[in-house]
Amino acid sequence: MYLTMNRFRVKLGQEDAFEEVWKSRDSHLKSVDGFVAFHLMKGEVADGHRLYASHTMWRDEESFLAWTKSEAFRAAHKGAKSNAEMYDGPPVLEVFESVQALS
Repeated sequence: MYLTMNRFRVKLGQEDAFEEVWKSRDSHLKSVDGFVAFHLMKGEVADGHRLYASHTMWRDEESFLAWTKSEAFRAAHKGAKSNAEMYDGPPVLEVFESVQALS
């Protein structure tokens, strides 16, 4: 399992607009080989912003890397910079590889 996580600091008062952007966009993920699951998580308010994180689970690192080079990736991220006013800084990407799995 391979997890990619983007952390977003969303300016207070922009939370509803931020969530609507995510809920209404076509991520194209369901058609990508190796995609497992996606979650948009809302966190705490701190220092004048609300923390959000997008978690995308992949079968393996190769599946994620293929996604980042695909037309589906370009289509899903088209126009992303047009919402820059919502953010208190750029998103931060973190990646994790599974070392133990329980189910």
